[in-house]
Amino acid sequence: MLGWSLAALGMLSVSTDALWVRLSETDGITAAFLVALFALPVNTTLSRWFDHVSPLESLRKHTKPLILVGSLGTISQISFIGAITQSHVANVVAIVSATPLIAAAVARLALREPISRRVVTAIFITITGVGLIVSSSIGSPNLRGDLLALLAITCFAIGMNIWRHHPEMSRFAGLTISVTLVVIVTAPFASPFSLDAKGFIAIAVMGFFFNPLGRLAHSSAPRFAPVSEVALFTPIETLGGVLWAVLFLNETPTATVIAGGLVVIAGLVYGTLATLRGSPTDSTAAPPL
Repeated sequence: MLGWSLAALGMLSVSTDALWVRLSETDGITAAFLVALFALPVNTTLSRWFDHVSPLESLRKHTKPLILVGSLGTISQISFIGAITQSHVANVVAIVSATPLIAAAVARLALREPISRRVVTAIFITITGVGLIVSSSIGSPNLRGDLLALLAITCFAIGMNIWRHHPEMSRFAGLTISVTLVVIVTAPFASPFSLDAKGFIAIAVMGFFFNPLGRLAHSSAPRFAPVSEVALFTPIETLGGVLWAVLFLNETPTATVIAGGLVVIAGLVYGTLATLRGSPTDSTAAPPL
């Protein structure tokens, strides 16, 4: 239950990302830079409190996996925020629903883990749904944002498997590496002084609280539950993101996006329902190394 609770908390927190970025009315690079800049002292402080060592000491112990997961987190963070600024929120969060099944595919291809026929079918269902969502943006500026969202969830899915295989690895160190890289990569192109007071407050709330909380909770969840079970809670971000957009941003998703999102969620439910029933043959989680 702890793993499920952390996954739910993580997805609920991350579901607000699109809202804060849109309220800031800034570009994706600047938003990514400021969010990472605010999150950096939070992750570093928490690392010292809970790990009782600095992120650098943790890095020496798990150098390769921490650098890999930190790099993936960097790409995911920048791509996701970029997607929000270049596509409709409904498009982005609907595509995010494909994360669980992409994680299963990654586990199969990279880690040679068995995937049941149910999950294979669900992956194809999900791809169909994502295709519907992206098709609504062909020929428009939204397509670039949709592709960035796909890149973000692919990196996120790979990261989930790495966290699962290294349950003893410091989550704070991995997140610290990720936000540090984001700051370094985006600093030359960011315009942090272009934000007004409202935009600055929105990004500060996201960077100091919601983003670190969401990523910490979700990266910790695989310690206590298989990736396939943790991934069951990904639709919380989809539903939450669409809800925030409707309530606060006056965005109404198109019929095609709604249909694509429903297909994605249907694939998700079909592919993971067996896990809820406790079937060991349908689990896609990788055993810890």
